[in-house]
Amino acid sequence: MERTSKSVDAYLASIQDERGDDIRSLDEAIVERMPGAQRHLYEGKFWGGSDQQIVGYGKMDYENRSGDNVEWFVVGLAAQKNYTSMYVNVAKDGRYLLRNYEKRLGKAKVGSASVSFGNLDDVDFDVLMELVEEAGRLA
Repeated sequence: MERTSKSVDAYLASIQDERGDDIRSLDEAIVERMPGAQRHLYEGKFWGGSDQQIVGYGKMDYENRSGDNVEWFVVGLAAQKNYTSMYVNVAKDGRYLLRNYEKRLGKAKVGSASVSFGNLDDVDFDVLMELVEEAGRLA
């Protein structure tokens, strides 16, 4: 997956299904809660080998499994075919930060660094934004 120079706003505007409004609302809220964090569009093969487009917020560097130093996003947002996914790549006390919030998020599928939900009404928006704010502070 690579960071592109494509317009995040154009990508967000192109999402026309029911997820479009949710994604744009989340984008606005993330930008507000992570002041100064740049937005970039990432494209390419992601976890599991599927082609993805992810809006990334903020920047962090880490060493991947191959030992390469990689620039990555702090928080990511993606419109999937049947759900919306948010990725939070920050750890606290040796575990992904998302794990500290998973029981309070509502109706969502939570992985180590990702949370997926059918629509924004399924999750507790305030808890999701607490997570984003803490991720921004820790990054």
